[in-house]
Amino acid sequence: MPRLEGHCWSCSCSATVKSNNISSATWLASKAGEMMTIITSIVRNAYSSLLSIQATHLIRRGLVLFTVGVFLALVLNLLQIQRNVTLFPEEVIATLLSSAWWVPPCCGTAAAVVGLLYPCIDSHLGEPHKFKREWASVMRCIAVFVGINHASAKLDFANNVQLSLTLAALSLGLWWTFDRSRSGFGLGITIAVLATLITQFLVYNGVYQYTSPDFLYIRSWLPCIFFSGGVTVGNIGRQLAMGAPDKPHMD
Repeated sequence: MPRLEGHCWSCSCSATVKSNNISSATWLASKAGEMMTIITSIVRNAYSSLLSIQATHLIRRGLVLFTVGVFLALVLNLLQIQRNVTLFPEEVIATLLSSAWWVPPCCGTAAAVVGLLYPCIDSHLGEPHKFKREWASVMRCIAVFVGINHASAKLDFANNVQLSLTLAALSLGLWWTFDRSRSGFGLGITIAVLATLITQFLVYNGVYQYTSPDFLYIRSWLPCIFFSGGVTVGNIGRQLAMGAPDKPHMD
């Protein structure tokens, strides 16, 4: 009988210990679940907050680029009109710097798209642009771009081919001086081709016209202007993107 009593006592103690262990495990599991819920909630809130900040920053960059595009369009289009390089029908000429009303918003929208696209392409390719990343360099790039446009309107060459070759060399020099990236060169070429096709379409439909066209309906140097403009706006967009928050990842 003592052995039986001892055996019963031992079983009772074992059951109690097992019950306590199960209770402890259940309590730990519940606490771990609560901690995971809290951590998940914090991560989701941080993710949503970062997305909101990123969207706000993206909108601000887009507005700045749009404003820059409108300003450059007004100034550069004024040079072209004064030199009778471009001719608009009288019914579409507005009073603002003698420019057609649709030119500034179209150029502003294009500048916003191009300026936001450049840093996105850099990030996608995994090749962040680090060459001359300061505002002083960006301002010099803008000055060179305005100078190239000024040259296209002011310089007189024997023919448009000589002017086109000169502006092509200047545009490549602008890219080499302020960019030197493969993505910048590729996007510049793409922008030049697309913008030239759109311009040909507009001139063909009589929206406006160029004097002395030598490349279908436009001047042969126009793609050079589009190329240098794409590189310039791309550098502005890259500089604005330097302060952007990193893209969040959900792991």
